Amino acid sequence: MVRERLVEGLALRCSALGESDRLLTLLSEEDGLIRVAVPGARKPRSRLAAALPMAHVRLQVGGRDLPRVRQLTLLRSFSGLGQRLETLAAAQALAELCLGLVPTGAPAPGWPAVALAHLGRLEEVVVEASERVEALAIAVQGTAHLLALGGYALPLGQCARTGEPLTPPLGDTLWRCSLLPEAGLVRGAAAGAAVVLTASELALLQRLPRPGLPRGRSGVLLGPERVWLRLLNVMEFWCDEHLGRRPRAFRLLRASAEAMPQPHSATRSVTER
Repeated sequence: MVRERLVEGLALRCSALGESDRLLTLLSEEDGLIRVAVPGARKPRSRLAAALPMAHVRLQVGGRDLPRVRQLTLLRSFSGLGQRLETLAAAQALAELCLGLVPTGAPAPGWPAVALAHLGRLEEVVVEASERVEALAIAVQGTAHLLALGGYALPLGQCARTGEPLTPPLGDTLWRCSLLPEAGLVRGAAAGAAVVLTASELALLQRLPRPGLPRGRSGVLLGPERVWLRLLNVMEFWCDEHLGRRPRAFRLLRASAEAMPQPHSATRSVTER
């Protein structure tokens, strides 16, 4: 007889299994990525129907090869992110990164906490009816955090060619640095660069490893939407080079930003601190 156990984590993906079951992929601290079968979850009024993506759940499971859920407790649902295209796209991008970076069946310390923190911020965007650039910024920063957690952090502090510190001279409109995806950031506008950044754009990028989004003293997000789209470009090229792919939801995130003109924004330049 297989002893049952409790598993807590964030549901990242689900698919149909048989006639009425679901196959759930969970991100957990103890097991990394774990797949479980949820019997009858697709039946009307099933007590396990809350087994859906973007749900923080506690499960009682049993079984060896494919554990089966016996009991489910919904701790928090992020289903409200689907109310806005940009928050849904950002959440899906972060989920894709977790699915690609987290090992299966091995401990993944810190991963659920980081993912849940960024989903919570996206939820605030919906609840507070914040501007869509907030969701874009959370996606970019969340990507930076998850890449670092997975061992693929973009080196931001020094030139990949010379090893000298990369200190952007704010106010110098002619200064540039370049992203070479195979190496990192280098001074100047380099031939073959994937993205060329200004001093203020690099300064914003260098603040992403911090816990919170870069904001001015008034609490307003630093950087306009076009700059955050450029930083998304940086993350896309870095993922392509070092992971062999980029989250497909990045395309949806970009489309949500380019679908219509950005309304009047209170976001400020990175120099306004």
